[in-house]
Amino acid sequence: MGASTSTNATLRNDHAQILNSVLRRDENALLRNYKHGFSGFAARLTKEEAYSIAKKPGVMSVFPDPILKLHTTRSWDFLAQQSLTAMDTKLNTISNFSPSSDIILGVIDTGIWPEAASFNDKGMGPIPSRWKGKCMTSPDFNSSSCNRKLIGARFYISDSPRDTIGHGTHVASTAVGSIVRDVSYYGLGPGNAKGGSPKSRLAIYKVCSFACEGSAIMAAFDDAIADGVDVLSLSLGQFPVRNPDLLTDVISIGAFHAMESGIVVVCAAGNEGSSPYTVVNDSPWILTVAASSIDRDFQSYLVLGDHTIIKGRAINFSPLSKSPNYPIISGEFAKANNSTATEARHCQPNSLDGKKLHGKIVVCDGMHDYFLVDTLKKFGGIGLVLIVNLSVVADNFGNFPATEVNPKDGIKILQYIKSTSNPKATILATITVPNYKPAPEIAIFSSRGPSPLSSNILKPDVAAPGVNILAAWIGNDTSDVPKGQKRSMYNIISGTSMACPHVSGLVCSIKTHNPTLSVSAVKSAIMTSAIQYDNVKGRIKNDSGLVANPYDYGAGEITTYKPLQPGMVYETDVIDYVNFLCYIKLNISAIKLISKTVPDNFDCPKDSSFDLISNINYPSIAVNLTGKGVVSVSRTVTNVGEEDETTYFPVVNAPSNVTVTLIPDKLQFTKNCKKLSYKLDGSK
Repeated sequence: MGASTSTNATLRNDHAQILNSVLRRDENALLRNYKHGFSGFAARLTKEEAYSIAKKPGVMSVFPDPILKLHTTRSWDFLAQQSLTAMDTKLNTISNFSPSSDIILGVIDTGIWPEAASFNDKGMGPIPSRWKGKCMTSPDFNSSSCNRKLIGARFYISDSPRDTIGHGTHVASTAVGSIVRDVSYYGLGPGNAKGGSPKSRLAIYKVCSFACEGSAIMAAFDDAIADGVDVLSLSLGQFPVRNPDLLTDVISIGAFHAMESGIVVVCAAGNEGSSPYTVVNDSPWILTVAASSIDRDFQSYLVLGDHTIIKGRAINFSPLSKSPNYPIISGEFAKANNSTATEARHCQPNSLDGKKLHGKIVVCDGMHDYFLVDTLKKFGGIGLVLIVNLSVVADNFGNFPATEVNPKDGIKILQYIKSTSNPKATILATITVPNYKPAPEIAIFSSRGPSPLSSNILKPDVAAPGVNILAAWIGNDTSDVPKGQKRSMYNIISGTSMACPHVSGLVCSIKTHNPTLSVSAVKSAIMTSAIQYDNVKGRIKNDSGLVANPYDYGAGEITTYKPLQPGMVYETDVIDYVNFLCYIKLNISAIKLISKTVPDNFDCPKDSSFDLISNINYPSIAVNLTGKGVVSVSRTVTNVGEEDETTYFPVVNAPSNVTVTLIPDKLQFTKNCKKLSYKLDGSK
């Protein structure tokens, strides 16, 4: 596939001619045409047919349809508190109660539950006249499912835009959900639900059920570009690979064309942490988001028979009494005859004697298997204690009494069980713990840099709340409802999927207040205003308690007011990105097919090398100093502040074994000088 300015009819004819030239069977093999942002098609082909097409002139790439996966409201208030409260309160008031915004967010995900209160259009004005999208209908989704808030809905899989998973609904409401008063998840996390830009519009592109087809994602990009969205949010991605092929990465290709059309593309970094080189969606034209915690915890206590109270973390709606009157047993003491003590202590599959579990709370050391609860229920177990290295994520066990405790407390529990012939305990229902410290922390699941694509671009770009996020949910969820409760229309889940829409919503807010800012200026505003400190004024840590680094969080945790008044920005233009393609050794023919705006006379710089990636005008700087002398990088910044006469002074915090020199030692903008450059020299 490649960029083209041909008419739609011409493109369809070109695609048909290419297909007919290789097909040797009477079958309609064409599935989809891509015609707005780029030229291409999806078709059913044999390996031989695909190989024949790949050899034809003008074909950029041919690859199997990839299957991508989903990267699975106190958070906005927490971000506000982290961002100099007094000024932030003023700006949030403007954002939340301003007239309806004409900014349109496109969400490429699992669809939408339109009846959710978060998508009401109360107080919103007419749909922007520039909107070219549509509200596709189906037996369970009619034209009235859309409104002045939810202005568009398309589907590419199944037969309806309706969300049957919940993921897309949760993501959309986190980003731009309308304000809904007094919501909670069965009493947990109570408060007002709202998105980051509650007055912005929403367009849905359903490409996923539990998995996501690459060809559908490409079609969604194609339509979104033509429909007129301003921002695209994708909480999905490929599995990380050490040497990715950009020409087969459907999100990177689609995002490039969206960027050329003036659309900000925000993507989740992935949930394959915490090893290096696990970040995905790492092309420099994408705003890549890691996941962090907020200052709210969900705790479930274990009370032992000797009245020792053990703090645990989990979401459960335990019906057990608060008195420790229930038998408790360790997996080791419930060992099946054909298993070892070690297997039973960890509660590995088929290692436990079901007869010994009946009526008991079971303690499992180091085993984290979601099927374990089903096993205990099957044999009449009444509760579960997991001894694990505690994550900031509170796992959801529903109605089953379960909690997770750290190994230090696990030793106390096992010692107690061994100390008496009749050990007893109880597991208490979860409570919400506000003002939790320290926060944020980088979640253990959040994928890390360096970027597999190039370590000379820092990825992820920023971190945002992605742990235990409360947002709208589907109305037909079949999971257990706590006794005496009505089904909740909100849910609490975690993932970089939840972090991504926080940034998408922030982008919508920035564009509402600063409609003339370019795609790269918006990205720069978010990155250069990010912070690296938590709510106890210490350095942000990761889930293991260690100080986090830029490969964990990029530029840092997002703030909600500073990006609205960024002062100065780094403008990364299309030529920067095209040069990046040169530096990673794509040939000029492939580059011209990827980009629809690169000049016909463009050629790659003669000295193209990986090291030059550090010099594209990106808002962060990553440099490989290994085995080199002095390495120089430069940047150009643009003053977009209200003051014409502004001076910026640098602060350089270099690693102990690195020397950094900045030239000049200050940037002085004037009325007639809006752009200035600086150079950094670094050496080990």
